[in-house]
Amino acid sequence: MKKMRIRKDDHVVVIGGKDRGKTGRVLRTDPKRRRVYVEGLNMVKRHQRPRSLKDTQRGGEAGGIIEKEGPIDISNVMLLDPGDNKPTRVGVVRDGAQRKRVAKRTGTELET
Repeated sequence: MKKMRIRKDDHVVVIGGKDRGKTGRVLRTDPKRRRVYVEGLNMVKRHQRPRSLKDTQRGGEAGGIIEKEGPIDISNVMLLDPGDNKPTRVGVVRDGAQRKRVAKRTGTELET
């Protein structure tokens, strides 16, 4: 299985699907299913029952219809280049034993 080159807290732009053109920060990744969850994008509604009725006042989750981020396939997002804020591909450069992610567009190193 190929490693995912997009990581948590990266800023990405969606290049396909209903949210095409929108940008956001990656909240979490699911490498096994090759999906990413982007803040505020691909919102889905879930009907959720209340957790522990006694604890609702003390921090338990309330029930109802909850909106949360849904998964987006990794092929439908591109990393934003930190230099000029445009979409770029990600390359990996080996420097001895270390691997560094590099923006293909400008060649700038991405913080890890």
